[in-house]
Amino acid sequence: MYYVTTALPYVNAAPHLGHALEFVQADVLARHRRLRGQPVRFLSGTDDHALKNVLAARRAGEPVADYVSTAADRFQALQDVLDLSCDDYIRTSSDPRHRPGVEYLWERCAAAGDFYRHTYTGLYCVGCEQFYEPDSLVEGVCPEHGVQPEQVTETNWFFRLSRYCEQIRDAITSGALTINPAQKRNEVLALLDQGLQDFSVSRPADRAGGWGIPVPQDPAQVIYVWWDALTNYVTALGVDRDSEEFESWWAGDGERVHVIGKGITRFHAVYWIGLLLSAGLPLPTTIHVHDYVNVGGTKLSKSTGNIVDPVDLVDAYGTDALRWWITREVPLLGDTEFTAQRLVQAYNTDLANGIGNLANRTTTLLHKYYDGQPCTDDEPVVGPTWDSAGLDSACTALPSNVDAALGTADFRAATAHLVAAVGIANQLLNAAEPWKRLKDPDGDTHLSHRLLSRVARACRTIATELTPFCPAGAARLTAQLEGAPPVPVFVRLT
Repeated sequence: MYYVTTALPYVNAAPHLGHALEFVQADVLARHRRLRGQPVRFLSGTDDHALKNVLAARRAGEPVADYVSTAADRFQALQDVLDLSCDDYIRTSSDPRHRPGVEYLWERCAAAGDFYRHTYTGLYCVGCEQFYEPDSLVEGVCPEHGVQPEQVTETNWFFRLSRYCEQIRDAITSGALTINPAQKRNEVLALLDQGLQDFSVSRPADRAGGWGIPVPQDPAQVIYVWWDALTNYVTALGVDRDSEEFESWWAGDGERVHVIGKGITRFHAVYWIGLLLSAGLPLPTTIHVHDYVNVGGTKLSKSTGNIVDPVDLVDAYGTDALRWWITREVPLLGDTEFTAQRLVQAYNTDLANGIGNLANRTTTLLHKYYDGQPCTDDEPVVGPTWDSAGLDSACTALPSNVDAALGTADFRAATAHLVAAVGIANQLLNAAEPWKRLKDPDGDTHLSHRLLSRVARACRTIATELTPFCPAGAARLTAQLEGAPPVPVFVRLT
């Protein structure tokens, strides 16, 4: 069983390329496991109860519920735009599964004695929806959003996170919880070394405009948006009902995987783990942390208006091109600079000129000289100065190589194996030059038939392994290799 989730984005502004990055990464992991025959559940959704959503609705002069519903529609529409294969989608303000689950978890943590009321004065960043210690700021501003937090004094409910510091550390160091890549794991352990402070898990309902889930037994407070949102991973499974879905996907022996951005690592690797420990529930097994997409050296951000619209990118270049850039060009560690030129170059080099051209010229020759039928001879192909051994080995190893790379969410490494196999196949064709032999009346046409069939078989393996990354393009490629007319599958972009 493989349960994979994205973080839930705020809906205070339109989605940007950074959101597309996370959605596509999670989708690739889901599709890859389905390809391997594993039961998969892929969850995404929207985080509707943020204070920033309330403020955005006020600026727009709309009721909060109406504003959030319309804004959330834009995020959910990305499923079609990006060719996502979500099995479930949750909106925290309107999905009937969510509030009962949140209340159930709150009551379990309350029964564990982990809530207390406390009056607190602190520096609050609305963008992050969290309080900051002064020494956590960079020259007095939020390190994530570059704005000065406001000083807020409130009496809220606090969660005894400090109680769970060593249990969280044990989960990470024992391997029960994997945080990937290792550098992010080390950052969390360093945070734990400093000790954990209890944190506020409610807000005055008046300040939130009444928007949010009321604290059980205390309707003057609403549950803190992060506490609310994090629970979606189990409220979507019916945690409060002991449902079959919860027992299968969360309480069972399968993998429970979160794909998140680095800015919310603390919430997922510390706060969420503390909440689950308090409630007596199983922990996630893996948290994959990705870095950011930058434009002009600056992080994409809805709040600053520095965005690249994924819908515009797909309209201009297609879904295959965008999904390929995300998986081929974004490294496991480090921020990535985006330009449209880089997207076009990656697509043209690897898909149009790479696997697309390889498959097209192979199937064209098979159709022209052999009625599109591959040779049934399965023996390795050896010519005067070349043989198929290298290609055969690369294709045999390709699935396991992709498995290993995606096991650590290293999408660039996984796609590099695909590109390498394509390169070996192209080198073999260029060395053998079957088009010359087929034009030669004295040429060995059977040898050429065997060679082209071998390359076509390699292309089918590559097309199969390409499926999680570019599902639509891979389907067209597979159809061509199974006898459809040889036309360009990946048309060059300009």
